[in-house]
Amino acid sequence: MTMIQALRSAQDVMMERDDNVVVFGQDVGYFGGVFRVTEGLQKKYGKSRVFDAPISESGIVGAAIGMAAYGLRPCIEIQFADYIYPAYDQIVSEAARLRFRSAGDFTAPLTIRTPCGGGIYGGQTHSQSPEAVFAHVCGLRTVMPSNPYDAKGLLISAIENDDPVIFLEPKRLYNGPFDGHHDRPVVPWSQHPMGEVPEGYYNVPLDKAAIFRPGAELTVLAYGTMVWVCEAAAREAGIDAEIIDLRSLWPLDLATIVESVKKTGRCVVVHEATRTCGFGAELVSLVQEHCFYHLEAPIERVTGWDTPYPHAQEWAYFPGPARVAQAFKRTLEA
Repeated sequence: MTMIQALRSAQDVMMERDDNVVVFGQDVGYFGGVFRVTEGLQKKYGKSRVFDAPISESGIVGAAIGMAAYGLRPCIEIQFADYIYPAYDQIVSEAARLRFRSAGDFTAPLTIRTPCGGGIYGGQTHSQSPEAVFAHVCGLRTVMPSNPYDAKGLLISAIENDDPVIFLEPKRLYNGPFDGHHDRPVVPWSQHPMGEVPEGYYNVPLDKAAIFRPGAELTVLAYGTMVWVCEAAAREAGIDAEIIDLRSLWPLDLATIVESVKKTGRCVVVHEATRTCGFGAELVSLVQEHCFYHLEAPIERVTGWDTPYPHAQEWAYFPGPARVAQAFKRTLEA
């Protein structure tokens, strides 16, 4: 399966298992979504369970919170992560706080799917990576898969979870892994082992990272598209890097991170979002706090720049394998 097909399969599986699961958002019904992630679901489950919403992100999320509070399990789509900000108050002030403010009488089993990240020439309003603004909020779970197998298993876990989940989908990975070499042909998921996705039900825990590539020289913390960029950087530079795919930003699998950094003594953090107050800053802080006496070199960060995402200079902004490999080498030489 492509990641698109895996995400569609996850929703299909959960809608078949649980009549309380509903899907809605802009153009997700008849049209099947701008990336076709929900294609065919309305035809199979009807317009009362899969339907189009007005162009109002706050309205989409607000309605979903009400549904969730009264027993449904909405899996909604915000067409691009860049469009999610009008719904931020609803997400933070209502969905994330509902369990706490009601002393557990109500929960918000709500999943918000949204495509994120760059690498598709989308410019500043179709390329953002806003994960840090959600990981900062108590009461939310924030997830970003890097491959079809994890995408399906994580989305099933998200829909089953009683807390609101922000499910970020790196759209550059929808049809195949992307190593940052934009001038090379796209490798489809059909030619990669992680494109092997079971048809039926399975889940991937929302709080467990994966060791994407074992290694001994340094630890790399990444998620989403950057997992593949880091793999390319390590391979091309001939560096024995251990790459940890976080998968879930919050809850964070700190134990796996600490174990790896204590083993290698070096750490590089990579993400596509802007640098200042990005999620990488939290990762650097945690590694410093828990692994200080095991570190042999300063922790490095490779990120996007502190600018709006540029259309004309996309590949200067996008953290590619050359820039990542330079950070690996600096860490090893320190």
